[in-house]
Amino acid sequence: MNRPVTVLKSVGPKLVPFFKTTCIYYILWLDADKPTLFSALIKCLPVLSLCVFVLLHGMSLTDMHTYARRILGGLVFSALGDAFLIWQHIDGIYFIYGMVMFAIAHVLYIVSFGFSPLRLPVGAALFGVAVGMYAVLYPGLHGVYSVLVGVYVLLLWLMLWRGMARLQVFSTDLWTWTKLCACVGALLFIISDTLLGVNKFRIPIPYNRALIMTTYYAAQLGIALSVADLKDPATTDDITTCGAPAIAASSNDVHCSKGMLELKGMSAHSNGMRCSKKMH
Repeated sequence: MNRPVTVLKSVGPKLVPFFKTTCIYYILWLDADKPTLFSALIKCLPVLSLCVFVLLHGMSLTDMHTYARRILGGLVFSALGDAFLIWQHIDGIYFIYGMVMFAIAHVLYIVSFGFSPLRLPVGAALFGVAVGMYAVLYPGLHGVYSVLVGVYVLLLWLMLWRGMARLQVFSTDLWTWTKLCACVGALLFIISDTLLGVNKFRIPIPYNRALIMTTYYAAQLGIALSVADLKDPATTDDITTCGAPAIAASSNDVHCSKGMLELKGMSAHSNGMRCSKKMH
C-alpha cells in the first residue's frame, strides 16, 4: 500500500486543473437564473478536470483498470447531470434529466465499490436513515417525483453503504486511504443532494447554492481520488526476492542462495536453489 504523502505528491500536479476550474466557477459565480452554454461549461469544468485526472492516472481495457473506467463513467454522467440542471429553472423536465444522469453515475460508483464484503448490518442501518430522509422530503413531492426521488435516495445511500463496507480499519491488508476518500466522497454527495432536495422540495436554505456546490465538488474529488492507489497485479508479483535484499534477477527466474533453504515454497538442489516464480 502506498503512503498517502507519497501518492499525493504524485497526483497533486494532476489535480491542479480541478482546483483552478473550481476557483473559476466561484469567481465568476454566473447568474443561475440566466443559464447559458457558457455557464453550463463553467459548472462542468471541475468534474471534467477530474475525468482528465483519472485518465492521466492510467487507463486501459484490462481488468486492472476496470475500477477506474467505472469511476470515469460516473464522472462523465455527473457532468451531463450538471449541464441539465443548469436549465432546471426554465423547464422542470431538465431537473428530471439531471436526476437520471446522476442516478446512472451512482450506479457506476456502486458497481465500482463492489459488494464484497457485504456488511449487511451497515446496509440495514443506512437503509433506515434513507427512509427517514425520504420521509422528510415526501410532503413536498408530487407526481413522478414521488417515485424518482425515492429511487434516487435509495441509490445515494446504497453508494454510501458500499463505500463504507470497503473500509477494513483493523486489517492492514485491505485498508487503504483511497478507500476512505471514496467513502467520504459518497457521504459528501449525500449531504450535497440532501441540501438540494430540501431546498427544492421543502424549505429554502440560505446560501444553498454555495453549500450544495462546495460539498458536491468535494464529493467528486474524493471519489476520483480513490483511483490513485491502484496497482497493476502484474507488477506486485513480478519478482520473488526470497526475502533477501537486493537480489539480482535474470530474465527468467530469481536465484536464491543455498543458505535460505528454510524459506517456504522453494526446491533445494545440491549447489543452490531456484525460485519457481517466473518474471513477467
